[in-house]
Amino acid sequence: MGKLQILSRSREAFRDRGEAGRLLGNELKTLAGKHAVVVGIPRGGMVVALALAQAVDADMDLILSRKLGAPGNEELAIGAIGEHGNLYMDEDLVERLGVDAAYLEKVKQRQLEEIARRQELYRRVLPKLPLKGRVVCLTDDGIATGATFQAALWAIRQEQPKKLLAAIPVGPEDTVERLAKDADQMLCLKSPPYFDAVGRFYRDFDQVDDDELLNILRIEQIRRKRP
Repeated sequence: MGKLQILSRSREAFRDRGEAGRLLGNELKTLAGKHAVVVGIPRGGMVVALALAQAVDADMDLILSRKLGAPGNEELAIGAIGEHGNLYMDEDLVERLGVDAAYLEKVKQRQLEEIARRQELYRRVLPKLPLKGRVVCLTDDGIATGATFQAALWAIRQEQPKKLLAAIPVGPEDTVERLAKDADQMLCLKSPPYFDAVGRFYRDFDQVDDDELLNILRIEQIRRKRP
């Protein structure tokens, strides 16, 4: 696989996140036997991560990156923050929207508090795996602006992995190309010419709550105890 591989321009929807993870696993069979770690972004990305990790017999972990939403439109990412505090900002968008420093500081602190809450909740079930020197594959259920995914890539890179791959089911081509610059390899199953929202590419895109995520972490806890 080259540095960036986009397999399809199809708009056909995945059945669910589990199917998307298994399809990624089919394309990443070379990870088997390489002591790899599949890292997912909560919450939806963890369903993809577990299916992918099971498909290639890799370990699984999570990373806590949070999107920084725009004033009056929290779904519009103007940046993201990773669990180590590393910050990614879309400077052009921040300037275009006239976002001031006070707002940025407020939203940053709110997301840091949410990261701390999730660390306390999730790490009690599944301790963090050291990523230094390992082959790491970051995944999510899809990307739109890519701000959260960007922050996650940066956070993982700080841990000095042997190799950093990115694998996503679906995303817009310009975002995929930009994110590929921060990964050693990037795989995208689908990048349709017209991209509106990640959820449009899943027949089942129900929200993943903390209870479901904790169950996923318990499954991985059992997998880690395998002989």
